[in-house]
Amino acid sequence: MANDLRFQVVGEAFKKKPLDVKAPSERPCEYFGKHVFNREKMYKYLPKDVYNKMVDVIDNGARLDRQVADAVAAGMMAWAKENGVTHYTHWFQPLTEGTAEKHDSFIEHDGKGGMIEEFSGKLLVQQEPDASSFPSGGIRSTFEARGYSAWDPTSPVFIIDDTLIIPTVFISYSGESLDYKAPLLRALKAVNMAATEVCHYFDPAVKKVTSNLGWEQEYFLVDEGLYAARPDLLLTGRTLMGHDSAKNQQMDDHYFGSIPERVAAFMRDLEIQALMLGIPVKTRHNEVAPNQFEVAPIFEDTNLAVDHNMLLMSLMKRVARKHGFRALLHEKPFAGINGSGKHNNWSLSTDTGVLLHAPGKTAEQNLRFATFIVETLMGVYRHNGLLKASIMSATNAHRLGANEAPPAIISSFLGKQLSELLDHIEKADKEDLFSMDGKQGMKLDIPEIPELLIDNTDRNRTSPFAFTGNRFEFRAVGSEANCASAMITLNSAVAEALVSFKKRVDARIKETAKDFEHSGHNATYHAIIDILREDIKVCKPIRFDGNGYSDAWKAEAAKRGLDTETSCPVIFERYLDEDSIRMFESLGVMTKKELEARNEVKWETYTKKIQIEARVLGDLSMNHIIPVATSYQSQLLRNVERMSGVFPKEKASQLNARNLKLIEEIAERTATIETQVEELVEARKVANKIADEHQKAIAYHDTIAPMFDKIRYQIDKLELIVDDGLWPLPKYRELLFIR
Repeated sequence: MANDLRFQVVGEAFKKKPLDVKAPSERPCEYFGKHVFNREKMYKYLPKDVYNKMVDVIDNGARLDRQVADAVAAGMMAWAKENGVTHYTHWFQPLTEGTAEKHDSFIEHDGKGGMIEEFSGKLLVQQEPDASSFPSGGIRSTFEARGYSAWDPTSPVFIIDDTLIIPTVFISYSGESLDYKAPLLRALKAVNMAATEVCHYFDPAVKKVTSNLGWEQEYFLVDEGLYAARPDLLLTGRTLMGHDSAKNQQMDDHYFGSIPERVAAFMRDLEIQALMLGIPVKTRHNEVAPNQFEVAPIFEDTNLAVDHNMLLMSLMKRVARKHGFRALLHEKPFAGINGSGKHNNWSLSTDTGVLLHAPGKTAEQNLRFATFIVETLMGVYRHNGLLKASIMSATNAHRLGANEAPPAIISSFLGKQLSELLDHIEKADKEDLFSMDGKQGMKLDIPEIPELLIDNTDRNRTSPFAFTGNRFEFRAVGSEANCASAMITLNSAVAEALVSFKKRVDARIKETAKDFEHSGHNATYHAIIDILREDIKVCKPIRFDGNGYSDAWKAEAAKRGLDTETSCPVIFERYLDEDSIRMFESLGVMTKKELEARNEVKWETYTKKIQIEARVLGDLSMNHIIPVATSYQSQLLRNVERMSGVFPKEKASQLNARNLKLIEEIAERTATIETQVEELVEARKVANKIADEHQKAIAYHDTIAPMFDKIRYQIDKLELIVDDGLWPLPKYRELLFIR
């Protein structure tokens, strides 16, 4: 008997047509930020003096007093009411990797038996969510429920449906951060202060250094009906079983190919809504794997970019369902094809330009460029294990080191020209150091094609942290991760390196000032060169331009002293290294208590994700796969019996040979699955008795997760044997190709 549900949902997927998306009559630049209380709206709805104070708060970090907050709240409410808004919420990023919000209406008693609508500065600035119900790593207990969300005025308020959304930080009653935004803002402040001080060596007029981020969000789309028929996708975000499709990505025909009509309609809808919310999405295209796509925005301030990425992921899921899809953000939803990352393109800029831009017009500009490149490398080198911990998760572990993602060893690709520049600084005479060519022309022997400008670096897809022109591309970040995790660590590491650099340069200037007093030479210039040369030598182990997938590199990385650990729970330990705690505390980003609490959350989250996968795999194996396989086995047995009753013994034996072989194979594989599932259950029982979250996570990693592939192997072999009409789950060939 055919599996009616599977064939029904597959059939429905074939019939689906693109949803007609009605685009706004205006051009994108005209409706960009329509639902955002941006500077244009502030200028319109706020008194001039309040507007000026808000600009000072946003641009210069000035303190916001409650009187100003009251005026801002009044302006926001006037704008919100014009747009049909009835509720407001504080929108924050707890340690769940998602976002959270509690909606309250504007209504209040008027004292006369009726209602009025009010929104004060107090309500704008502060709200009180239940802090005991979010992951806190022990900072908050069930009986200690109080926590606070506090408005972040540097990230604009926006509207979704009937609700005013207010970006906030989330802290405990005792002041510890319980989210990603609070430590991110502190890290951005630290890198601003440290980088501005170093910039003053080259340009005393620099007032501020901003960390910039441009993320590239990869994702999969699958038909909603097919998704609902796969309990593993529904509950874990990935397929725990499924044999390769005969055709997947081996023809390289999906990458940058024509966007399927239904997907194009989804993308248009997503872009329209994103632009209205002020998310500057610019790029869309097919990715390498079938059903895999990418969306990317223009660079923004890192804090705003993180908020926009969290908002876009939420928006993507809503819009996908509207178009009959489910958006998959898991790093590896399908085995055997590329997984999804979220490349974090990171840079630093001042109010006068981009710090990582080269070449400059003068030796001084090139020296500044080299300084920030080298000190970034110093931060990455000193904390390479911590940076790996910042992007590691139970889900991203499936992707790192596979052929579509960088390995779980942090290194930096600089390219031939930049590597030669650093080598030149290290060895050349100080008076003739800086000569870096700009983009060179490449002429093609095709008269119709104009001259191309070639960047001063190539690209290395195997490098986790590659320099790609005027930025570093942190390629190891996972697709469903909060970018803030990586950005907190990276900006902190760079800030620490710059603080150290400034301290050592100042000391060297003081030591050598008299030597240069009458020589006509610049003591600062020579001190910078001396310290740069020291740091170039120190951080050289992090520089690697070769193939990050090779076994030779793994051995070489270990020799260089780089962190080569691959166990997710063990990698998290880097947060509690003395150097890590010292860095975060010295910069005021996080305390030791906060770091310990976050690691408890990380270990517990890892355990729970593997635990859920184990339960789902066991359920599917015992209640879906084995019953179907034995049912087919029964059909084969009946066929053998009937053949034996029709044909002579010798002839029947020949005709039944294949069926008997299949019957035996099914029996062996189902027996193996039953045994392995029993072992999986017992291993879970043992691990669950471990009280320490760290050791429990290690047990789940070492003893339970490795069992998954063994069970999957047997199931995937059965998928090739069992009658297609009986197989209960949509197959890869059905999931991976949008019609």
